[in-house]
Amino acid sequence: MITDVRAPLEHQQPYSTAYEQMLERVRYEGAYPTRERADKAVRQVLAGLGRQLTGDERVDLAACLPLEAARVLTVQIPDPQPLGGWAFVKDLATRNGASLATTRWDTGSVFAAVTAHAGPDLITRILHQLPTGYALLFGRAELTPAA
Repeated sequence: MITDVRAPLEHQQPYSTAYEQMLERVRYEGAYPTRERADKAVRQVLAGLGRQLTGDERVDLAACLPLEAARVLTVQIPDPQPLGGWAFVKDLATRNGASLATTRWDTGSVFAAVTAHAGPDLITRILHQLPTGYALLFGRAELTPAA
């Protein structure tokens, strides 16, 4: 089942306090004008991440997130071939009809909030699982071995 991230907000149930706090963090990080815009970014980016992440890291991340965010992440079926970081942004932009710049901004804003919930150790594990290119999206340096 794929979550329809475009469902009208008036048809949704009230959010938990933890999710409200997450939305406020994303709203602040992304300088979004409304909570609804932050919610849209969270749903789109977490749905995309849910298509990339598998295993214990997926389960552990879902356990760290507010229930509403965890549902968006875990309802997605992981792709058999995960995308690299830039391909991830391009895929999100295509799916959501947004520009690459806006999608990159949304991704960084949401991943900053995800990092606050997950902590550095889990984010490191997630980055080790995903293909290259995600570290910058999570606000970290992309380290590569010397040739």
